[in-house]
Amino acid sequence: MRSLSIVMPIYNEEALIDELVRRVTHVMDSLEREFDLASEWVLINDGSRDRSLEMLAKHAVSDPRLVIIDLSRNFGHQPAIQAGLEHAAGDAVVIMDGDLQDPPELIPELVQAWKKGSRVVVAQRRSRAEHGIKGMMFAAFHKMLAKVSDLKMETGSGVFGLLDRKAVNEVLLLRERNRFFPGLRSWVGYDQGVVYYDREERAAGEPKQTFGRLMRYAFDAVFSFSFKPLRAIWTFGFIVSIFSFAYALFLLVMRILNINVVVGFTTPTVAILMLGGVQLISIGILGEYLGRIYDEVKQRPHYVVNEIIRSTNANAIATSPGVLSVSVEE
Repeated sequence: MRSLSIVMPIYNEEALIDELVRRVTHVMDSLEREFDLASEWVLINDGSRDRSLEMLAKHAVSDPRLVIIDLSRNFGHQPAIQAGLEHAAGDAVVIMDGDLQDPPELIPELVQAWKKGSRVVVAQRRSRAEHGIKGMMFAAFHKMLAKVSDLKMETGSGVFGLLDRKAVNEVLLLRERNRFFPGLRSWVGYDQGVVYYDREERAAGEPKQTFGRLMRYAFDAVFSFSFKPLRAIWTFGFIVSIFSFAYALFLLVMRILNINVVVGFTTPTVAILMLGGVQLISIGILGEYLGRIYDEVKQRPHYVVNEIIRSTNANAIATSPGVLSVSVEE
């Protein structure tokens, strides 16, 4: 019997835990009947400060398919996904967010595409629930990413999708710290299938991705998969140099022809401010790349596991040395 793992990061989602468990377990039951798949659900508690972990542990008592990876603190969305992938044991792994904007009911379509031979299946959004300024910013980001990225990837998609075990193993070999999972998923290659869906509103609670987190995520996408910002610096500097040289020739000709030039500080002030702005932007872009090199050199782990929680009836998954594994029972 082949197996499927569902990997899902959880951060302060107590308002929708019960509904989430109800919908996902219903889908898992149907998968086992329809596709004859053994299934497990790997939930990563990413340092939640509410009752999310307590509620998940109670559900794990009655369902041995649930495995809870409790991280020692909030490490962020991408490291939590990495933790889930490293602990998932399935022949295929579905990755999705835990806010129910990615509908669990789409998982059978992902599995169907996998069964047809696609090692990577991307859940592509036809539409999304965000509107107004936030919706426009998301649309602008995906358009910009499509233009600047050196890697051809599906834009308009998030982490929601399915990876075959071979693709999962290849993604796990990519040890970079600043991770953009949709890019890594495209980088490993393989036959890629697409399933379209409409992204829903949150079932409950407030969005956990702040503007700052979204900006960092956007920076990870651009600076991890594109050298075009560096090339843009060179191009812009070259253009400014040409205009500066032309302007210098213009002033020289004016002086030779003894044409009076208005005396003042406007020209040097504008030139200094413009060049200063260009230099600061250039230093900022270089700093982004340098900071990422610094992160890689430190070689810190992506996350730290506090404990692994599973039912006493669950099939044990290999636990890393030094990690506390806790079994819960009624």
